[in-house]
Amino acid sequence: MLFRGVAVVHEADADRRIGPHPWPRVLRLVRYVVATWMYRPAAYGREAVLRRDQHSCAYCGAHADTIDHLLPRSRGGTWDWLNTVAACGRCNSRKGNRTPGEAGMRLRFEPWVPTRIEVAAWAHRR
Repeated sequence: MLFRGVAVVHEADADRRIGPHPWPRVLRLVRYVVATWMYRPAAYGREAVLRRDQHSCAYCGAHADTIDHLLPRSRGGTWDWLNTVAACGRCNSRKGNRTPGEAGMRLRFEPWVPTRIEVAAWAHRR
C-alpha cells in the first residue's frame, strides 16, 4: 500500500525501514480501494453447492452428500447454481430422473447464486 501510494506512514520506527519508507507503526489511508470483485458471483462447484446448502438436504433436511439437478441433465439441465441443490442419497434416488414437481417433492429453499465473499466466509467457518 505504501509503494502504490494508497497509504502513507503516520507514525514510524526511526531505526527500521521498508525500502525507502520508515517501518510503519500507524498508517493513514490516502484513498479507499473498493473490493467489488468480492461481490461477483462465486465459482461453481460440487463442494461449493454443499457449503451453500450447509450440507443439508434440500428436500428432507438430512445430511447431504450428493448434488441433485432440479431439471435432470438428461432433460437439458445444466451444471449451475440455480439448477443444483444438495441432497441426501435417499431423496436423490427417490427423485430420480424427474423434476421435484413430477416426483411430488418440495424444496425447503430456493437455490441462489452466492457471491465470492459468502463463499470465503463459509471457508473460514470450518
